[in-house]
Amino acid sequence: MIQLVDFEREPKTYAATAQIWNAGVPADLGFSPALIEFNTRETTGVIQVGKVAVDEGLPVGFVLATVGNSELFKGLSTLDILAVHPDYQRRGIGSMLLEWAEGWVKAAGARSLRLGASLRPFAPGLPVEIDAVGFFAKRAFDVSEEHYEWDVARSIKDYVTPESLQSIQADARPLKSGEEGELLKFLQREFPGRWHFEVSEFFREGGRASDFMVLWTEIGVDGFCWTTYPDSARPLERFYMGKLAQPWAQLGPLGVGKGCRGKGLGGALIDAAIRRVQSEGVDGCLIDWTDLLDLYGKFGFTPYRQYRMLSKQFAA
Repeated sequence: MIQLVDFEREPKTYAATAQIWNAGVPADLGFSPALIEFNTRETTGVIQVGKVAVDEGLPVGFVLATVGNSELFKGLSTLDILAVHPDYQRRGIGSMLLEWAEGWVKAAGARSLRLGASLRPFAPGLPVEIDAVGFFAKRAFDVSEEHYEWDVARSIKDYVTPESLQSIQADARPLKSGEEGELLKFLQREFPGRWHFEVSEFFREGGRASDFMVLWTEIGVDGFCWTTYPDSARPLERFYMGKLAQPWAQLGPLGVGKGCRGKGLGGALIDAAIRRVQSEGVDGCLIDWTDLLDLYGKFGFTPYRQYRMLSKQFAA
């Protein structure tokens, strides 16, 4: 008989749930227990809980869900991840886990539920390689419109600055230790929501300043590009880069101040970030969670992975 037990933040649970996920997805979508540990750390402003489905003591499925409990994340409600081991699928376990998660977020005051896209995301949405749209459609997730986001990628071994950017002068360089406050001040001014929060959390947990390329103008930091390496505090494996040539690096999110837009400075910052990781020997480079395919196509990036964005509204 299947029972649901609390998701415990301990190595045994991380190992068991990673194994469940990995058993049911393509190899390049797998992850280690370390990603489960990172993505279930206590995070300011939200509450995350989960359940593990067990059959006679054997973990066979799990779910994690998050709701906001702060003014910044008021209304946030995400189904972070849901998985059932292939040997136990089509037995109602996925439905049982989803029903529990929906009940919990509704009890917390949520009016909707979004698949993926949590503050410590396993994915922005449903990877198209996972054939589960029908499962969610039967459970009232809205599939009437096909909304997608993408990861884009390329090898940057032969990258050269696009001709259109070669004449643009931009002061872009890695952030130095001690300059974190300048970046946070910029983000508070220009991107005061999720990006400001995520960078603040990153520094709170000891993340290094040089993981950010920043654009400087006469007013100080006026643009940023987050970079992730194998030794970064933010796990690189979240970006599922297994099909790309190593060494790897990831770029994003990135943005520039309002006064810099329309002047080519955003493109110059992207170019500087690419050239920086290229100079460090990176080959496979990925920009995650975007619908700006035309923009990144100018730098030679092409679609690498596609995500179906799904959500549902709860009845009043």
